Amino acid sequence: MASLIVKMCRNPSLQTYNSLQKLNYVWNVPKNKPLVRLFNSEGKDAASRAARRATLKERAMQPTTGTPYRIGAGAVAGASVLGMGALCYYGLGFSNEPSLMDHATVWPQYVRDRVKATYMYFGGSVMITAASALAAFRSPIIMNLVTRGGLMGLAISLGAMLGTGILCQSIPYTGGAGAKQIAWLLHTATMGAVLAPICFMGGPLLIRAAWYTAGIVGGLSAVAVCAPSDKFLYMGAPLAMGLGVVFVSSIGTMFLSPASALGAGLYSISLYGGLILFSGFLLYDTQRIVAQAERYTTSPDLYGVRPYDPINACLSIYMDTLNIFIRIATILAGGGNQRKK
Repeated sequence: MASLIVKMCRNPSLQTYNSLQKLNYVWNVPKNKPLVRLFNSEGKDAASRAARRATLKERAMQPTTGTPYRIGAGAVAGASVLGMGALCYYGLGFSNEPSLMDHATVWPQYVRDRVKATYMYFGGSVMITAASALAAFRSPIIMNLVTRGGLMGLAISLGAMLGTGILCQSIPYTGGAGAKQIAWLLHTATMGAVLAPICFMGGPLLIRAAWYTAGIVGGLSAVAVCAPSDKFLYMGAPLAMGLGVVFVSSIGTMFLSPASALGAGLYSISLYGGLILFSGFLLYDTQRIVAQAERYTTSPDLYGVRPYDPINACLSIYMDTLNIFIRIATILAGGGNQRKK
């Protein structure tokens, strides 16, 4: 370096000056930095951004770690604790407002008859559905129809359930045996036939699920009865939004594998979230039935409206109970644990 400076002083040519500049650059460059400039950095940045986008997609489709199922099970456990706490709180009379049970002591006879008829039809619906499911499970022709996969099978099942349900609710109610009662029998029998494949889970498991469902329905009904008469009637809008989320999640599980991360999340929402949702619907529908029985006019002909319809009133808690039963049976069968494998 010193000899080069001396040379430049003696002969300050342009070539010597350039040599000195290059040597000075090499001398001052840190050893930990590369000497080659990468002029294609922008192209590599674009490629890295594309790789990051692909990574997000791969994360959604990679095998699940089981976290969504653990979160769902924890949410159900938390909801159960909340339900038991509400039962203790309202059952022991800590609420300052009069409960639905307090109102029941002063019900006129027609309100008692309406509530009794509604729950009689509800019990009959459950028994007819169970008998129909057992009979359909033993019929190869019906099982071939309800177990048919693809969009065609789904369309047949949904069409049968919705069609018979709309028919049943559209017919005016009359006492005794009539067209309304026949449509009710057809609808509940159709529901049993569509649910017949659940019998593949086995009798002991379904009996356990039925007992658990009875306990849940009984406990929630007790909460609704012990709570103030309009406590859960304000839950309609949130429950409707939750139903939309569970419905979309259920549709998504038809196209995504529950073994993937995204599919496991949707399946957990449909299974555990649906169990919590329909438990909330049971609270809401129980108080709504009582409110209708109390407030519905005793002289419908005078106002040009239909008489009180216990069949239509019972269909809401009937559907809530079926959805709770299906999800409990799936959980007992190890639905979440099997999907993770």
